[in-house]
Amino acid sequence: MADTYVYLIHEPDWDSDTFLPGNGPAGKDPRAHAESSFPQHKAFQAAVAELGARVVGGAALQNSKFGGTVRPGAGERRVEDAAWTDGPFTETSEVITGFYLVETDDPDLARRIAALVPTGGSIEWRKVFPPGM
Repeated sequence: MADTYVYLIHEPDWDSDTFLPGNGPAGKDPRAHAESSFPQHKAFQAAVAELGARVVGGAALQNSKFGGTVRPGAGERRVEDAAWTDGPFTETSEVITGFYLVETDDPDLARRIAALVPTGGSIEWRKVFPPGM
């Protein structure tokens, strides 16, 4: 059975709003705009398949302004005593802008695939803990 690896893309945040309906180039379907703007990701997926591994999931994440961070409170007061902040930590110059999930039974291949993930920053790759354990 193949193992699953997650590849977290760490790079400067991006303007995800450009690719949402009504925000992209006039008269252009945002999905088509996104596909034409990310050819390196299609090439990555083809390269993974050529190596004998399989992309089983992945997504781009919207700009960090659409999320935040939380440090949960203790015990039964996890929500009530939580410490919330908008966006990533202020000292962070890079955020996670997306991820891929790839299946392979070869740890060395998983390592090489990490170097192929398109990024303007760095890739963190880790083996996913098996479900049901």
